[in-house]
Amino acid sequence: MPGGNKNPLWKSFGYAFSGIWTGIRKERNMKIHCTALILVLAAGAVVRLTVTEWCICLILCAMVMSLELVNTAVEAVVDLVTEEKRPLAKLAKDTAAGAVLIAAIASVIIGLLIFIPHIIHWFW
Repeated sequence: MPGGNKNPLWKSFGYAFSGIWTGIRKERNMKIHCTALILVLAAGAVVRLTVTEWCICLILCAMVMSLELVNTAVEAVVDLVTEEKRPLAKLAKDTAAGAVLIAAIASVIIGLLIFIPHIIHWFW
């Protein structure tokens, strides 16, 4: 029987939503990303982003938040495996955090490129 003893699909979605909710509740950075998402949604509605601009903003928000969840998972696994300060544990944690930072910086830059022309248009 292919797939073996896998959980039903609805349970897998439940676990995924539980992971997202746990990340939001327990991780400070996920709270920051959620706040940023709310601000982007509000600002996008005010300046009336185009469909393409909405897609770009939503993809970027999803990318940053997804990477933050992966970063959290990497940190949890590393902490589970060792409590000692080990070079490979530091490498895993630092590079996962670095991936989030790169995505966040790129998202801010792209967001500014999208929003600044709309803001300028408001004033001129």
